[in-house]
Amino acid sequence: MCHKLVTNFVLLIKTMATRPTGEFSAASMADIAFLLLIFFLVATTMDSDTVMHRVMSPPSNEPPPEINERNVWVVLVNSKDQLMVEGEQLPITMLKEKTKEFILNPQNKEDLPEKRIAIVEPFGEIEVSKGIISIQNDRETSYGMFIQVMNELVAAGNEVKNEFSIQQFGKEYKNLPDHLQAAVKDAVPTVISESEPKHVNN
Repeated sequence: MCHKLVTNFVLLIKTMATRPTGEFSAASMADIAFLLLIFFLVATTMDSDTVMHRVMSPPSNEPPPEINERNVWVVLVNSKDQLMVEGEQLPITMLKEKTKEFILNPQNKEDLPEKRIAIVEPFGEIEVSKGIISIQNDRETSYGMFIQVMNELVAAGNEVKNEFSIQQFGKEYKNLPDHLQAAVKDAVPTVISESEPKHVNN
């Protein structure tokens, strides 16, 4: 289509060039302007804004299940953009590694999540974490800081899946077929719960 527009544009220029000196056709100029407009609309690409896709759970009338306190990891960003994890201030540079430790609990510490036995094919019976990451923010938290924190949490989950994939299959998670990617997600889940913004104590 772009080639056809350019061809028509060249033909119009040649037509104008063959007219006697002194003649001016407003119609030809309008045609050229229209063709240029169409050309730029077709040829120009616009970058789309980067967004974070989140899937909300469907509503349920059932009462929420009881959750052991050790299975919930509270990540809070206050109005001063300070990162608080379980009530203690933490540099954002340490958040990813701390998140990975929470997800995996490799040493089965009593202050980190419990594990349940689950059957996940093709791995068979394996221990799966019950951990839930609860991210909370103040109404005055900057959007930029919230995105940084969320990116670190998501990156930690991705690294855990990737490391598990390499250990089990010898290849990165992104290179696995869909059914094996789903199995890895079930084996090392990353559950992130976002709370509604509110005023919190600094």
